[in-house]
Amino acid sequence: MNTSDPGVRPIGRSDLKIAPIGVGTWQWGDRSYWGYGESYGEADLEGAFQAALNAGLNFFDTAEIYGGGESERLLGRRLARSDGKVVVASKYMPAPNRFTGRALERAVDASLERLGVDRIDLYQIHWPFSIVSHRPLMRALASVVRAGKVRWVGVSNYGARRLRRAHSTLAEYGVELVSNQVKYNLIDRSPEINGVLDACRELDVTLIAYSPLGQGLLTGKYDENSQISGWRRRSPGFSKARRAAVQPLVNELRTIATTQGRTPAQVALNWLVRRPGIVAIPGAKNAEQVAQNAGALGWSLTEGEAAKLDAASFPWRKRGLLDRIL
Repeated sequence: MNTSDPGVRPIGRSDLKIAPIGVGTWQWGDRSYWGYGESYGEADLEGAFQAALNAGLNFFDTAEIYGGGESERLLGRRLARSDGKVVVASKYMPAPNRFTGRALERAVDASLERLGVDRIDLYQIHWPFSIVSHRPLMRALASVVRAGKVRWVGVSNYGARRLRRAHSTLAEYGVELVSNQVKYNLIDRSPEINGVLDACRELDVTLIAYSPLGQGLLTGKYDENSQISGWRRRSPGFSKARRAAVQPLVNELRTIATTQGRTPAQVALNWLVRRPGIVAIPGAKNAEQVAQNAGALGWSLTEGEAAKLDAASFPWRKRGLLDRIL
């Protein structure tokens, strides 16, 4: 892999150019940071940040709710010592008592302060809520762009209908919607059939895939006999039955990984980002994890290998199908 240039692609029709794989920071500043579960600290995060830049991974995704704002602060401390070439995305959560445009504007100001920047490259609505008035929220997004506090805007977890509506409303205010961040991986291929992927392509909106490794299920580290610890122990997604159901797909990942000289996780990530218009943001909180993620770039699955993964993961094209099977 050429670590100096992993290949870049734009986010939608914006002037933001990023590597196909970014760094998700949802664990930065969570309880694990303070010594619970998988412990890590400042040195680990510093290593992750520098390793990402060295590998050409310049896109960092955070949110105001990650670690109660601590993720933004921790990232901000690294940004202050960077060369300014990092692309930063954050998100606004329209939670109770925060449904107005003014609440969004205040949230932007708070995120700017925590990140220590004058402008956020990509600002996204974290979740859609039916009780939230659509137009005031879109108007507020346009307002923070015009105020120079945000360069570009996106949404997260928006279905096809809401995505088109947001795109259309923002266009009325002269603002381009450039991204939609949704869960997408080999065991959740629902964007392919629920209209989201088609809508993103139609509107030239980048699909930012979060949880691209299925929270670790696609790494090959867990099978039905594995001892599960930490938060995974309480997650239905890591039940013994679910791990057993995923095993045939993981076995296919392992086979291809051996042929390619890669890891199962790198194969799973490559399956995603070999597709145009898609960026993946696996989480990383140390240099080793970043290096693993970066190893998904600089090569490509063969058409035959991609077809085998498509076939092995076909049951997961519909959200929730696996849970109904189990």
